[in-house]
Amino acid sequence: MAAVQVFASFKLNTGEVVNLQTQMTEGTETELTTLDGMYSVGSISLGQFANGKSITQIIQPPSAKNGISYAYIDRRGEIFCVLPVCVSGVQSEPVAPLRNFVLQAGDTVRVMAIAAATRKNAYNTITTDGIHSIFVATTTGDNAQSALQIKSGQGLGASLTGKSIAKHWATSVDGTLIESGGGFYIINDKGLPVGGVAATNPIKLQPSPSMFGGAMINLNYVARIQTSA
Repeated sequence: MAAVQVFASFKLNTGEVVNLQTQMTEGTETELTTLDGMYSVGSISLGQFANGKSITQIIQPPSAKNGISYAYIDRRGEIFCVLPVCVSGVQSEPVAPLRNFVLQAGDTVRVMAIAAATRKNAYNTITTDGIHSIFVATTTGDNAQSALQIKSGQGLGASLTGKSIAKHWATSVDGTLIESGGGFYIINDKGLPVGGVAATNPIKLQPSPSMFGGAMINLNYVARIQTSA
C-alpha cells in the first residue's frame, strides 16, 4: 500500500479555519492532525488544537488522492461523529457537521485512506437518538458480505438493537457489480430486506446522507452488500 497525503479543512465558530494534513499508509486507519509548522507547532490533534470550540462548516471533508472509505471524530475510543469523505478534487460545497458539539482536548479525527481499487465498503449510520456508527465489509467476488462495526466488530443488529436509523450513506467502488440495490440492504431476522441505501463511489462524487431507506433495527439484523464478481 502506498503512503499518501490526507487533507481536511474545518471552519470553527470563532471564524478560524483549521487545516489538517497527514501522511498515511493506505489501508491503515490513522489520525489526521494539523500541519506541522504552518498552523501549529507540531502535528496536533483537532481536539487539542480547537478545545472548547465548535465546527460550523466542513470546508473540505477528509480526502486522499486515490481512495477513501470512511472518517469520523473519535471521542474516548468511540465513534462520536461520522464525517463525509471524498477523493481530493471532487469535494462539494461546504457542509455542516452531522452533530452539534463542542470539541474536547481528547477528540481526534480518524481516517481510512485506501487504494483506488480496494473493495472496502463502508456503511455510515446515525440513529434517531444520535448514535453514530460505521460498518465495513470487503467484497471479494460473487457473494454477499455482512458489514461489521469498526470498533466493536459486531453486526448491525447487535450494535443498534432497538434503535431507528434516521440518516445513512455508503461508500463503495464496486458500482455496477453491486446487486443489493446498488449498495447495502438492511436484512431482518427473517432474511428479508427492510431498508437500504445506494453506495456512492467517492472517487466520482462526495457521498451525502439520505433520510430515506432507514429502518428500526432489531437483534440479528444485518447490513449486507451483494456483488456479482
